[in-house]
Amino acid sequence: MSIKNIRLEVMQFLENKVEGFMEEYLIPVEKIWQPTDFLPNSESDTFFEEVKELRELAKDLPYDFWVAMVGDTITEEALPTYESWLMDVEGVDNVERNGWSKWVRQWTGEENRHGDVLNKYLYLSGRVNMREVEITTQHLISDGFDIGTGRDPYKNFVYTSFQELATYVSHNRVSQLAKTYGDNKLSKMCKMIAGDEMRHHHAYSEFVTQIFKVDPSEMMLAFNYMMKNKITMPAGFLRESGEKISSAFEQFSNSAQRIGVYTANDYVEIMQKLIDKWEIDKITGLTDEAEKARDYLMKLPARMAKVSERMVIPPDSFVFKWVEPAVAR
Repeated sequence: MSIKNIRLEVMQFLENKVEGFMEEYLIPVEKIWQPTDFLPNSESDTFFEEVKELRELAKDLPYDFWVAMVGDTITEEALPTYESWLMDVEGVDNVERNGWSKWVRQWTGEENRHGDVLNKYLYLSGRVNMREVEITTQHLISDGFDIGTGRDPYKNFVYTSFQELATYVSHNRVSQLAKTYGDNKLSKMCKMIAGDEMRHHHAYSEFVTQIFKVDPSEMMLAFNYMMKNKITMPAGFLRESGEKISSAFEQFSNSAQRIGVYTANDYVEIMQKLIDKWEIDKITGLTDEAEKARDYLMKLPARMAKVSERMVIPPDSFVFKWVEPAVAR
């Protein structure tokens, strides 16, 4: 049997458990929070007072904070790309309403709230150039992304396991920073988003755990492939108006690192957490090739940590079209 057919067989086997995964890791629509729960109530007579309070608190947040917020928002707003990508994964791409496609739709429904609430907050804050943000968002969706996974479910689930944990770290740090600057409502909003991301991380990492049980060698090789080639961030093609593809990502990443929202060290720690979570040191029945992959993986975090220690982040903020220089005060 070909590798592709084995993967399809494994995905069909796991599909029997997807209903249980949805019950465990996703929250019914009627019970989960909605964006309006954290924003000024436009139906209320106190709406303008609430907006004024939001804008006053926003004045104290530093420049790199806004860049990180905008980058996080745009990343969340590019959800159409992520849904279409997951729907095309081998074993998911079924036009019928099978278990996997139901998972992707319900996961998408939860994720959609993140970009929604962040976008409205940015709009009300008055601190960013929303037209430039919207142009960048449209570019990112139009440009798509290339994360090196193809349609392979094993590689894709390694990617989602990593990326959901990375977005948890980013949103959680933004929450902590907002609280430091006295914006408790923004802090709570970002903490709720982070909570969703952690739940989704647990789900996707559980998918990988289940695959390791039935196809350990191929799952190990897929994990090794993704770590060896490095995880490409979903906003890797980020660009501002009139600029070339990917031209804004490095500067956005520098801002996030400068303010401590997401750093090279976080990347290494996430890798180690996945190695520990999947207990790859204890997996048995591996082929010789998969054993070599395991050995490489076990040593990789220490190697990556040494590289991250040598990284130098520019001390000065890059001036984005998204955020007016006047905000840097």
